[in-house]
Amino acid sequence: MTQRLPPSLTSLDVALAALLRGVDPLAPVELPLTEAAGCIAAGTPLLRAYPSHDLAATDGWALCANDLVGASAYSPLPLLAAPTWVEAGDAVPGGCDCVLDADAVEVSGPLVQVLAEGVPGQGVRRAGSDIPDRAPAGRQGHSVSAADLLVAGVAGLAKLSVRRPRLRIVNVPGATATAHMIAGIARAAGLDVTTFEADARDQASIAAVLDTSSCDVMVTIGGSGVGRRDAAIMALAQRGDVLAHGLALQPGRTAAVARLGKVPAVALPGSPDHALVGWLALVLPLVDRLAARQPRRQVTLPLAQKIASSVGIAEIALLVEEHKTWMPIAVGEWPLQAIARADAWLLIPGSHEGFAAGVPIDAYLIRE
Repeated sequence: MTQRLPPSLTSLDVALAALLRGVDPLAPVELPLTEAAGCIAAGTPLLRAYPSHDLAATDGWALCANDLVGASAYSPLPLLAAPTWVEAGDAVPGGCDCVLDADAVEVSGPLVQVLAEGVPGQGVRRAGSDIPDRAPAGRQGHSVSAADLLVAGVAGLAKLSVRRPRLRIVNVPGATATAHMIAGIARAAGLDVTTFEADARDQASIAAVLDTSSCDVMVTIGGSGVGRRDAAIMALAQRGDVLAHGLALQPGRTAAVARLGKVPAVALPGSPDHALVGWLALVLPLVDRLAARQPRRQVTLPLAQKIASSVGIAEIALLVEEHKTWMPIAVGEWPLQAIARADAWLLIPGSHEGFAAGVPIDAYLIRE
């Protein structure tokens, strides 16, 4: 059986709406800090102040700054007893608010002299200076960053509450490089990714690995075109419902959206550029919905050159930042070198003819 595209393509908006229909955010899970990087924070517990009391930030003498006014090498300030010596990380003794370097205090037998003034807080890490009391651990709805993990770990947290969609990638033989690319992007985005490869490109082999028992999203790579051996769409139809095949999207026209029971599925073409467009336009909004992610950050810059687009076809343009403008480097078809160079991407809706040079545009960063 030969699969053919429908005579009229489905608009991206219609296909995306069908894909997202009935999709709700996942229940949060508690993950160890070592596994939470890149996941979407589902809760922001309030932390206790750190440090809980003043600590020495350096090795030196603990003193009170108000007692040292006027002290200098030319006018040493005598002390009745040697001050307390502290190491970095030690608690600052009561009544002290600064730590002076070793050579700022001269000890010669019973004679102790201070040779420099101090200021409150000098050489001291103040209580709550690293983490204020009741500061949130991360930002709900945003990716957990390395800095978030540092703060959580210092504050003594062992786990974080996150949403982490489980993605099952099914590679149709012949699209291995593309599948590796998509899997890498997905892992960097904090998804729990498992990959499988069908034994062959036929319908039965692909259908055999479309197991939804342990995933929240299914993505197939390859076999979504109109050739005689492109059987991914028929396999999806065998296991569930194909909602749209053949999208008004360039690149990525042969992508498809489906539903396997309650699990949404996206069939991405085997070509790297077409698959990446399908990921950005279809899979990314889906996983963002599942993770209850806040809207992704956009960067607004004027367009360096005009972008022309065909009405009725949604297109994604690749951009690089040049002299505080967005310079288009690929529209419609994406050479691999353009994918490697791109800083950002721009969705041009099917209702638009493009954008004129100089117009400020909002672009999504490729690497957030």
